[in-house]
Amino acid sequence: MAALKKGKTASATSKPWRSLALMLIAIVALTGGMFASGHTTPRLGIDLAGGTSITLAAVPEAGQESAINKTNMDTAVSIMERRVNGLGVSEAEVQTQGTRNIIVNIPKGTNSKQAREQVGTTAKLYFRPVVATELAGGGAAPTPSATGGAPEQDSGKDKATEKATDGSSPSATGSPSASATTQGRAVTDALKADETPSASPSGKAGDTAEPAPSATGGASGDDSELQAQYAALDCTKESVRAKAGDGAKATDSTVACGQNSQGQWQKYILGPAAVDGTDVDEADAVLNTQTGAGWTVTMKFSDAGSKKFADITGQLAQQQSPQNQFAIVLDNEVVSDPYVSQALTGGNAEISGNFNQQSAQELANMLSYGALPLTFREDSVTTVTAALGGEQLQAGLIAGAIGLALVVLYLLVYYRGLSFIAIASLLISAALTYVIMSLLGPTIGFALNLPAVCGAIVAIGITADSFIVFFERVRDEIREGRTLRPSVERAWPRARRTILVSDFVSFLAAAVLFVVTVGKVQGFAFTLGLTTVLDVVVVFFFTKPLLTLMARRKFFASGHKWSGLDPKALGAKPPLRRTRRPSAPALTKEA
Repeated sequence: MAALKKGKTASATSKPWRSLALMLIAIVALTGGMFASGHTTPRLGIDLAGGTSITLAAVPEAGQESAINKTNMDTAVSIMERRVNGLGVSEAEVQTQGTRNIIVNIPKGTNSKQAREQVGTTAKLYFRPVVATELAGGGAAPTPSATGGAPEQDSGKDKATEKATDGSSPSATGSPSASATTQGRAVTDALKADETPSASPSGKAGDTAEPAPSATGGASGDDSELQAQYAALDCTKESVRAKAGDGAKATDSTVACGQNSQGQWQKYILGPAAVDGTDVDEADAVLNTQTGAGWTVTMKFSDAGSKKFADITGQLAQQQSPQNQFAIVLDNEVVSDPYVSQALTGGNAEISGNFNQQSAQELANMLSYGALPLTFREDSVTTVTAALGGEQLQAGLIAGAIGLALVVLYLLVYYRGLSFIAIASLLISAALTYVIMSLLGPTIGFALNLPAVCGAIVAIGITADSFIVFFERVRDEIREGRTLRPSVERAWPRARRTILVSDFVSFLAAAVLFVVTVGKVQGFAFTLGLTTVLDVVVVFFFTKPLLTLMARRKFFASGHKWSGLDPKALGAKPPLRRTRRPSAPALTKEA
């Protein structure tokens, strides 16, 4: 049994090349993946690469101070994160600060103006019936052709196929009617490439929706006052557009502005809100290849929203243009105004028309996250230039280089030849850290910020500490009078336990810090945890096998004075020798 155990140990320790080969394969594979992905450098956070930091302050409605609470603020953060991510900004940071502020950090390379509009403006989303519309310049919009309406639907189809079609192909023969309140127009979509309306969501629609106007198309409220506002409305002026519909409640008829697919401004009279933004469960941009409709926007309503949407579309389907249209109104601006030809009762709808991928995704994003539980004002906007970020990164790298140089100097002076193994292990650890950080950027959106750089610098000391623990255990064995090869194998089990316990404590601290903190501090915790795990990998699969190989070399095995393992310098005891027990005196047989 003893012989079998000894043979097993000898076999395990005689093949350190396996571990080294495995480490080499891992490094080559990861490096190959890094170059194949095209991301050969880590993604930098806002404090290093530059960008925009926006501070938003929550503003409750009159008499609703209690609306500023942790639940609503967390909900607002969640919605803002999804809005920004909907623009493809995976590196943005959205977090609360104090009890009523939200900080949004948008990295360089993002359309910061568009992102600011998405998260920073006060907006409420409503579906309102269109009562009247015309071009803001005074001319009427052309009437859509009879064949340009929503396609007739087969009653046998699934409900998900129900559509609200954005008919943006006007008839060439269309002509305006005499009355401004009944003028027709082609159904168009305001969200076209590079024609994004300035409004964007950041408020919650909480008012009760009212039924759509009657078939006569008359606006509720004081018709004469509304007609006067409509006649005076000049949507070509930004200052006028910004005030259009101010003060109107969801239950009121109102006036609004919006752009058509040609980029022309149109003005509207809109009826009371029939559906609000909170009734939309989800919305997506979909490339419809089955019908050839191209990019479309699909909507799924809540149970309550499905009934409201069915009611309004049923009423609108009986009207003539433009009163068979409903306007999607965001912050008092019409972002889309599709028309319907029949009631859509399935709780699902599809808006199709002149969409491209960008415009469809923008509209879907607004529909999905168009209502916040609070309104917000933009308190401050801070721009961090790439030059400032570069200076911070340079300072961090210089600090890291100084720390690494001090560690290497200590190893050279104290461990001499053993420092070669330690430095090689540090280089392997640094290479793995760099490659993995580069790969984590495109995969999980990891961005290297200044605290993360600090975490990597701290990790230099943690990694060096593991080498020191192992080396000191080996030197202790040599002091006991053992030769190098058995000293390495006897020292490893004890050193391994100490290294694992030490790294576990560091990893646990990093994990707790990552969970309980937000923002940039998480970058420090993530990097510290990552490098701690890599420390274990490097020590087990590189440092230990490499020292096992070096112990077979005469320079180390003979205890050369520059090897760092000189028995005399370490004060070793005389070599242990096995002594025989004295034999018992032979018994003589007496005569």
